[in-house]
Amino acid sequence: MTPFNPLLADAPLPAFSQIRPGHVLPAVDSILADYRARIDALTASGTAPDFDSLMLEQERQEQRLARAWAPVSHLHAVADTPALREAYAQALERITDFSSELGQNRALYSAVRKLSESPESGDWPAARRAAVAHALRDFRLAGVALEEPARSRFREIANELAQLATGFSNAVLDATDAWREPITDEGALAGVPATARAVLREYARENGLEGFLVTLKQPSVQAILEYADDRALRERVYRAWHTRASDQGPDAGRFDNSPRIEKIMALRHEAAHLLGFADATEESLATKMAATPQAVLDFLRDLVHRAKPVAERELHELREFARGELGIADLQAWDVGYASEKLRRARFDLDEEELKPYFPASAVIDGLFVLVERLYGIRLEAREGIDVWHPDVRYFDLRDRDGRVIAGCYLDLYARSGKRGGAWMDVCRARFRDAASLQLPIAFLTCNFAPPTAEAPALLAHDDVLTLFHEFGHGLHHMLTEVDLPSVGGIDGLEWDAVELPSQFMENFGWNRGALDLFARHWQTGERLPGSLYGRMLAARHFHAGLFLLRQLEFALFDFLLHRDHDPHRGARAMEVLQAVREEVAVLHPPAWQRFPQAFTHVFSGGYAAGYYSYLWAELLSADAFGAFEEAPQVIDADTGARFRREILAVGATRPALQSFVAFRGREPQPDALLKSHGLAA
Repeated sequence: MTPFNPLLADAPLPAFSQIRPGHVLPAVDSILADYRARIDALTASGTAPDFDSLMLEQERQEQRLARAWAPVSHLHAVADTPALREAYAQALERITDFSSELGQNRALYSAVRKLSESPESGDWPAARRAAVAHALRDFRLAGVALEEPARSRFREIANELAQLATGFSNAVLDATDAWREPITDEGALAGVPATARAVLREYARENGLEGFLVTLKQPSVQAILEYADDRALRERVYRAWHTRASDQGPDAGRFDNSPRIEKIMALRHEAAHLLGFADATEESLATKMAATPQAVLDFLRDLVHRAKPVAERELHELREFARGELGIADLQAWDVGYASEKLRRARFDLDEEELKPYFPASAVIDGLFVLVERLYGIRLEAREGIDVWHPDVRYFDLRDRDGRVIAGCYLDLYARSGKRGGAWMDVCRARFRDAASLQLPIAFLTCNFAPPTAEAPALLAHDDVLTLFHEFGHGLHHMLTEVDLPSVGGIDGLEWDAVELPSQFMENFGWNRGALDLFARHWQTGERLPGSLYGRMLAARHFHAGLFLLRQLEFALFDFLLHRDHDPHRGARAMEVLQAVREEVAVLHPPAWQRFPQAFTHVFSGGYAAGYYSYLWAELLSADAFGAFEEAPQVIDADTGARFRREILAVGATRPALQSFVAFRGREPQPDALLKSHGLAA
């Protein structure tokens, strides 16, 4: 009798408590064998294909694989163990190899091409046309036209890149978890707010220690770098954080990602050349809105030109303040967050700790749900008894205005060991209609906020509120799709430099008084966020906007130039490229030992290779889109929300993102919208 494998169960939701590392490879092997046999049968039949027998069957097989792989991939990110990591890596290698094999299947490509030329194609709805067009493009990008030995070499590269990306991410997680500094004297944490000290005390308790434990979890790093009066402690935390997984710092060489960066860049460049592209940026833009690498560089450098003078003034003011008020004559990188917070408090009489009591996590969630109900006519309801991977995780059904459940999401808010840092949305289930059956879209929404303590509930910084709104915007894009084909529904298939539009758009409501009134109440007194405090918050909104924008431009230019200018004879030269970008962009240079690239997971183990600029590109779109709400009778406007849902969120990749934007806004985006959103417009 075959043992039960929860990854092979055709259930609406994964059975997380039943999934074991030993289930992963048998499930993946079984599904890939069935998938391969089905494709072989399709291409061997000799009959003229139709959409249902060819494209729908592939969607069906992809979804079977996704139902097994999504929970495994998610657990790898949020509940990592050595055994799961090993099983994940082995399965990923097989999936990657199979995907390469599928992408180079010429018989399948020929069948799809014939289908695209068939008389029936003229009557297809937009989703079917887009699915076939994307499939043909993806065949080309998978090397279907390559001859041996290039075909096999391309597949080898894809497999090795997948392994390197996993290794890169694992090294960052391990380096993050490895460093810690116990503190028994509370005086060493002078300046750190009581809420943050409670979190550090909780970290110590979890590890069986007395006193406090400073770690490299995001809440800890932020608390020390922004508030700790002890400059030496700030430097130690900064050094540990900015040398993670590198050849520098307290764990120098132990988790070093430098060799992986070299190999990743060499392989990406080689793969692009095999496909006939000049470099990896050209290959990257094949699936993006931006037309050429030069268009991206012009966009970024124009922003540098506008933002740098502002950032220079901001830094000069900060240095003068640090010298005169804080006694810091030589402002260093580990002083910037601390001095900035002091200056912000002095200039605007605004302390982030003064805001936190008004943002208890549970109230923020409730208010966010009311906001999207008013915008889109949807309602989220908690469902108990769902199998989850950690007790903190909650599950919600999403109901449309007629009461039907149309989607769902898991919410995992708090930082913990074994969980990857940052915040993200990922797909658990995609919307898929197969005959009479409809699979509902389910999202994973993951953050790393400071957890509740014995003294208080989880209290969010305002930046945390914006992060939550951002990720929920991605979630809405996934959950509110009305496209029945997963390959072009929700966020899938969308141009990558437009995928951040709905997420960044949602952040704007985190500044709106009407939206804040839905949830911003003191956790102890129930008092609404006072008008005077809101006014100071708004006044400080664009504080150091030039420095912030310039930092994002540094990341984006480093990523893009690293991929465009790669020289296989000289290697990746990551630090050399970064230094050149800083000479062009930066106004404050970090110490020579800083190693930010070695933990840049977005680019080296995420989906943003030669595409980090997408955040800024999409921010232009999102800022302009929010302008439509500002022009409405009220910002939280149901009619405008219905139009945004219909023209942006519902349509997925069934048409180009620019067409969707124009359908919503009535015109093309206006470039100054991005500068306006940062308070930098003339």
